[in-house]
Amino acid sequence: MMVPAALLLLGALTAVVAPRLLARADVDREPVVALWVWQCVVAAVLLCFALSMTLSAAVAWQAVRGHVFAPAPSHVVDVYAPDGTAGPWAAATAVALAAGGLWTAAMLTREVSRARSRRRRERAALLVRAPVLPGEAVAGDGLVVLEADRPDAWWLPGPEPRLVVTTAALRRLGERELDAVLAHEQGHARARHDWLLHCSSALAEGFPRVPVFAAFRDEIHRLVELAADDSASRRHGRLAVALALVGLNEDRGVFGPAPPGGRADVPDRVHRLIAPPRRLSPVRRLGLTAAGALVPAVPLLVAFAPGLGVLHLG
Repeated sequence: MMVPAALLLLGALTAVVAPRLLARADVDREPVVALWVWQCVVAAVLLCFALSMTLSAAVAWQAVRGHVFAPAPSHVVDVYAPDGTAGPWAAATAVALAAGGLWTAAMLTREVSRARSRRRRERAALLVRAPVLPGEAVAGDGLVVLEADRPDAWWLPGPEPRLVVTTAALRRLGERELDAVLAHEQGHARARHDWLLHCSSALAEGFPRVPVFAAFRDEIHRLVELAADDSASRRHGRLAVALALVGLNEDRGVFGPAPPGGRADVPDRVHRLIAPPRRLSPVRRLGLTAAGALVPAVPLLVAFAPGLGVLHLG
């Protein structure tokens, strides 16, 4: 029972400590790398719990043990299930972690279902406001222009992705700024940021008291915007992206003393575009990417090291 307990402790420790460590890092310099590291940390936490559940079930029930350790010699099995005294604790741990896994799947299913329903409503509303004329092409990732007094632009993902822009935005933004908006939204679509947002929201709503999941949701929402800003900046320049952000948001009060919810990061994004932080060197970026990839390997090492050690000694 020592290995499942160690995995459980490692997962809990990572869930508490990792957000504090990542909060001290200057993630704004490399948002794409930061997104990768966050995903690796969350994957490591989930892997800790999944491995702990599997090994606890193997300790508690002979049928599960036979499947998990089917090709392993008996002395390897004895490392993970040395006696029967841990059976009740192992069964309780396995059942609790299995329930958590089912709850996670349910939360993710609910989040995806909500997103699809919201997307269907948005498409229906879009067809009402901008109906397809006879002979007009429906498919493709074209531009949809809506009559509106407020400048706005957003990407509508799905089988037929569209960039929706209001007439007020067309009047306010220049051609280069409009191209920057399009590149920003296409950056979201290429990187499938919508799936990252769904997963982070599902974990945070399903486990609101787990620090790593709450921090993951908050940071993902911010980092995907920074990553899309950088993607658009590489094609159209930072100034064009900054002017587009100002043009779309200056009437929303986001540059005042008390920005409304959901837009409080816009001034920081504009400042970052105008005065960009110095990027990390390619070697440092590669090192951080590799370090992030190694984080999920730690639970695997904890899980398999005792068995591999017995095989080596044998």
